[in-house]
Amino acid sequence: MLRELRVRDFTIVDDLTVSFSSGLNVLTGETGAGKSIIVDAIGLILGDKASQELIRTGKGEARIEASFDQADLPLLSELSIETDEGIIIRRTVSSQGKGRAYINDSPVSLQTLSRIGKSLVHIHGQHEYQDLLRRETHFFFVDAFGGLEQDLAFLRSLFREVAALRDDLESLKARMREREQRMDFLSFQVREITAAALRDDEKEELESERSILLNLSRLREATETAYDLLYGSESSCLDNLSKALSRIKEMAQIDHDAGEVLEAVEAVLPQVEEAASGLRRFRDKYETEPGRIDEVEERLELIRGLEKKYGGSISEVIAYRQKAEEELKGLELVGEQMADAESALAAKERALMGRAELISEKRRAAADEMALLIMGELRELGFQKAVFSIEIKRRETVSADGIDELEFLFSANPGEPPRPLVKVASGGELSRIMLALKCVSLKGQGSRVKGQEDEEQGHEESEVLTGPRIPDPGPFSLAPSTLVFDEVDAGIGGVAASSVGKRLKEISGHYQVFCITHLPQIASLADRHLKVEKGLDRERVQVSVSALEGEERMKELARMLSGRVTEASLIHARELLELTKEGI
Repeated sequence: MLRELRVRDFTIVDDLTVSFSSGLNVLTGETGAGKSIIVDAIGLILGDKASQELIRTGKGEARIEASFDQADLPLLSELSIETDEGIIIRRTVSSQGKGRAYINDSPVSLQTLSRIGKSLVHIHGQHEYQDLLRRETHFFFVDAFGGLEQDLAFLRSLFREVAALRDDLESLKARMREREQRMDFLSFQVREITAAALRDDEKEELESERSILLNLSRLREATETAYDLLYGSESSCLDNLSKALSRIKEMAQIDHDAGEVLEAVEAVLPQVEEAASGLRRFRDKYETEPGRIDEVEERLELIRGLEKKYGGSISEVIAYRQKAEEELKGLELVGEQMADAESALAAKERALMGRAELISEKRRAAADEMALLIMGELRELGFQKAVFSIEIKRRETVSADGIDELEFLFSANPGEPPRPLVKVASGGELSRIMLALKCVSLKGQGSRVKGQEDEEQGHEESEVLTGPRIPDPGPFSLAPSTLVFDEVDAGIGGVAASSVGKRLKEISGHYQVFCITHLPQIASLADRHLKVEKGLDRERVQVSVSALEGEERMKELARMLSGRVTEASLIHARELLELTKEGI
């Protein structure tokens, strides 16, 4: 509940503090006194857009602050904002273009402020009445009245699942259309890579062999020369070592100290022979088959071509083949997958249609009951001969809202058939129709609460089949604890005005209600009567709000009755208050 509103340097307001009570709060005053400023200030607290034009002339910043009772709002808990001592929302509008918003001194974005604001206050003004002129909103009113939020949440979940399955099936169909061509292409690639019989280190081996083949002449010459020097010629290293060894043996027989040299030479001799043997093997190696270089070049060219097409290395080419083989296997299963997808889609579509049919049945029942209740309310609100009905037609396809097309029909004049509300209702008629909707919603909520309690066990047992219980509040929801009605009395008077007042009073038994009115029949029902006045202070316009009681309230009602305070209007005002106290 909104306890207090403080406004500083906002439009023509200098510094204004207004306290409110529970029940019905009524704001009255002359036309142009500034009553709408109070509503505009509340709108800013709720996250409405602001502009620098709202700042009082000569000031750098406008400031609005609202105090609410403690409220259990999950979003505030998520933001770690404590509300044990209530909620204080503060918003500033700067001439520098940078406004700020705070909840209990914690800065918040305008998006967050808007979400919180909608949970605290609901303003029913010209904008919302205009919502009635959009046929798509009529669904929300009927569905909320019928308590269809859970059914619709599950329907929309099914609708999303069906859409996803359809997308999957279309993807499979597209794959089927490309399947043969793709399989041929993949098969060719697999065969090409498989036929190459690649080995991981093959390229490096071939490149090494190619280098040898390109330098055979030099290698052969070097091998022959080295072999001759070590072994083949008459003056070879081995021949000279043998001669040297013979001489050293003679030395050792005479001088035993030469034995160490003898051992060294004897050790070298086998190594030289082994080296010569190795050179012979190299000499045989370099005697390659004619055309081997061409074979190597051709093989390397094949490998490079495969790498260019399928990867930067032999290992990547082999990995590509494995991936292609896996895709081939998947394509071979596409037909089977398509059959499964078609079966799953058909089953889900049957579930969707079944849920849509159930909702349509409930929606039609709710619409019939709601239309009768609204007709009764409209008669109480001055439409003695009005006709209100809800037309529901079947759609050809299921949408996220079901299989229905829904529209409000209305006729305010006898003899005229009901026509689409969007084409025939005036502003004053829209405001009273909206009030009738609010009153009907209060009656509908009580019966739905009992029905929900009776079905609670069934919901728990069937949650797997019916889906989670997700609330989906529309514009018909009365979740906020504070309601603001602006222009609800447009174009009415007399008995209709009294009926509107009684309905507002009835709603105020459940919610804190604010109403801006020019009708004394409504003002006389107020639990707190606030008068808005505009005057001059130091040659500047000032707006003031005062709570009226006793004689002051009676004078205001007298002014509203006759346009000025007279003895006759005072008597009438006193009678009006007495009748209100007596509940007449």
